[in-house]
Amino acid sequence: MMSATNDRPPPSAMPARAPTARLALKSVSCPHPGDVGLDGAWWPRCRDLTRELPPLADVLDPLWGRITRIAVNPRYWPVIPRRVFVNGHVVRVGWFTSELDPHTILLLSGTAGPWDLLVIPPETAGPSAARLMAAASAATGPRSTASALVAAEQPDGTPSSYEAAGAAAAGRLVAGM
Repeated sequence: MMSATNDRPPPSAMPARAPTARLALKSVSCPHPGDVGLDGAWWPRCRDLTRELPPLADVLDPLWGRITRIAVNPRYWPVIPRRVFVNGHVVRVGWFTSELDPHTILLLSGTAGPWDLLVIPPETAGPSAARLMAAASAATGPRSTASALVAAEQPDGTPSSYEAAGAAAAGRLVAGM
């Protein structure tokens, strides 16, 4: 009887880990998050919420309590999943049109919240994204809406490429750029 040998290791069954969320939050010394204005900023890498939301909730779970619900404005998200899976639990995802700024994501947990984060368009250049993250996570200074911050970053008030595409000191940086 002949036996075959294979000198290659078996393929790994370990799934590839999603990249860490790019996120800046107001300092813990700020008044309670969610009281007024933005609580920070999130800079997704693409418009795929199924891919982007799990790493975001994964980072926020230990900081804010288990995230149970997320809401977005559908203007810039081509597909909005009803739920996403994060470390063995389900996070429900919903949307609001007139109630939620198009550049904001709303996060809820079972223990605290709500929290509002500025959503920085994925196509934003690094220096602009850094300024937006700093502005949204600043403990002091004028409060501004998410759309006002994004518009202020555009030269001459022109819409960003993100907006043109349609639907087709500062706080602490929580996770990677």
